[in-house]
Amino acid sequence: MNTALQTLIDRGFIKACTDFDALSDLMDKEKITFYVGADPTGRSLHIGHMVPFFAMHHLQKAGHNPIALVGGGTAMIGDPSGKTEMRQMLSPEQVQENCKSIKAQLGTVVDFSEHPSDGMGKAIMLNNADWLTDLNYITFLREIGRHFSVNRMLTFESYKQRLERGLSFIEFNYQLLQSYDFYILNQEHGCRLQIGGDDQWGNIVSGIELIRRMNGGECYGLTFNLITRSDGHKMGKSEKGAVFLDPELFSPYDFYQYWRNVNDDDVIKFLKLFTFLSLEEIAQYEKDGVNINEAKERLAYEQTKIIHGVDEAEKARVAAKAMFKGADLGQEGREGMPSITITASELESGIPVLDLFSRTDLAATNSDARRLVAGGGAWIGDTRIDDPRTVIDEKYLDAFGEMILRAGKKRYFRIIIA
Repeated sequence: MNTALQTLIDRGFIKACTDFDALSDLMDKEKITFYVGADPTGRSLHIGHMVPFFAMHHLQKAGHNPIALVGGGTAMIGDPSGKTEMRQMLSPEQVQENCKSIKAQLGTVVDFSEHPSDGMGKAIMLNNADWLTDLNYITFLREIGRHFSVNRMLTFESYKQRLERGLSFIEFNYQLLQSYDFYILNQEHGCRLQIGGDDQWGNIVSGIELIRRMNGGECYGLTFNLITRSDGHKMGKSEKGAVFLDPELFSPYDFYQYWRNVNDDDVIKFLKLFTFLSLEEIAQYEKDGVNINEAKERLAYEQTKIIHGVDEAEKARVAAKAMFKGADLGQEGREGMPSITITASELESGIPVLDLFSRTDLAATNSDARRLVAGGGAWIGDTRIDDPRTVIDEKYLDAFGEMILRAGKKRYFRIIIA
């Protein structure tokens, strides 16, 4: 087995391949060009989207050449794979803004520099809007559409699960467009492999078949396990919602805490998938007698460092340790915490405690805040808030002239006074 493929197998990425032996032989003979797509249907990816891009990192490290394809064109339609209803269509302006954000996020995992380190493959980023937006519909149907069988398409799970609920003609075209992407990348960049989540199997196979019919070329597909947590929940979801990579949507501190609090049974699996640590180093955490919390802290730190940088990872680690020990939080420990700023005059007038908590990540609404208080889980500093009618003013400030709000035992939020 090719060394790079074996790495992906050993780290738990691979679900299926269209032809393992042939792909392995090809990768032994030459450094191949491969691609994975990301549809910019939101301003931020979440961690559940990132499995193929972590795999991309390992393949690039082995000298293969990645193409990260941002779907500026296909995002105008939306992929029905894994969806139970049609997505809301986005404006061209929204798609363009989302593309910019996602390009920056992918750069934390894949090296897009002009001159990558020795042995690394050369990565490029493309946008399929460059060839999809000006397609002539009649020409596309004659040259591309004639190679697709509707009966064949309906055998794929991505379409079968949508038929009862309704599948729009727009979404039905998605597979043709993604297949055309693979064909264009094969023609213009010599791309021989598409990788993606297991829900992309039908789209990938269709692209391979299109290339074979159009030019006789042999290409391959590699899919990855759709990652779930041991508790059955989807990867990338938290009690606050999706674990976004954008720090404005999900703070680096909350990001760190998400990984720090994963189930014990998931730690080793996630170290293999979501960090760049060697398998030998990860194996040290599997030995008898190793404190599982050390492995969780390493996972949280490495993931936060990759996505948000060393400085934010250090801040989050210091803040998390201080709060876990119940220590008085010094300035260093506070810097990594999510925070908002309120004015001194507003505090002097008094802020209803439910309003204050609902302005943070600790409670989405006043009703959530009320339930938090009723359950005994609302704290400001060392003071538990028992009355939902409490009005917060200057007497709740700590020695730093701030307030540290807490929900339950592990969720903290910093209130800065300006």
